[in-house]
Amino acid sequence: MRFVIGFVRQTWAGFSVLLALTAVLGVLYPAAVWGVSRLASGSAEGSPVTDAAGCVVGSRWIGVDPQVPDGAADPYFHNRVVGSAADEDAFAPGDPAAAAPTNLGPSSETLAAFIDARRARIAERDGVSPDLVPVDAVTGSGSSIDPHISPEYAAIQVDRVARENGMTDERVAALVAEHTDGRTLGFLGQERVNVLELNVALGLRAPDCTTGG
Repeated sequence: MRFVIGFVRQTWAGFSVLLALTAVLGVLYPAAVWGVSRLASGSAEGSPVTDAAGCVVGSRWIGVDPQVPDGAADPYFHNRVVGSAADEDAFAPGDPAAAAPTNLGPSSETLAAFIDARRARIAERDGVSPDLVPVDAVTGSGSSIDPHISPEYAAIQVDRVARENGMTDERVAALVAEHTDGRTLGFLGQERVNVLELNVALGLRAPDCTTGG
């Protein structure tokens, strides 16, 4: 009889612990994480960026270079290299889904040749001396989809963007300043410009209207 009573008590104790842990870890904890993700962070749903019509243009965390056909007007700011950093064609708009860093080191002559070619093309595009093209303009990030560029890279594009949009350099420079994020916590990292959000402010529109409802 004692054995039966002890077995029942132990079984009930174990079942009670199971119910308690299920409630805490299976319900309360996931609900708390879900709530924090919605209240304390804007990235839980991918941080979509919408244009003036409410259409999703992209994510503020994924850098996609604006696609400009050869010979067409080029009214937007360009991102960093998207795609393999060792790909000579990575200067052109890339597919973020196929992005991959390079395994070529700083002593690679192949990588150096690609960087020199990109520097010359960017300098020609923006009408500046190759010496003024910053390093982030000709190299990709570790993920190859960095959404930010340096203020220096944005600065050399201001004149072209202003001219193609019929705006003053001062107005475009002000937009760049509005979309420049400072160092994290005031001392971590560097100042950076979110290219997608800046281009949306210039009038970039989604090719296909897919609202982010």
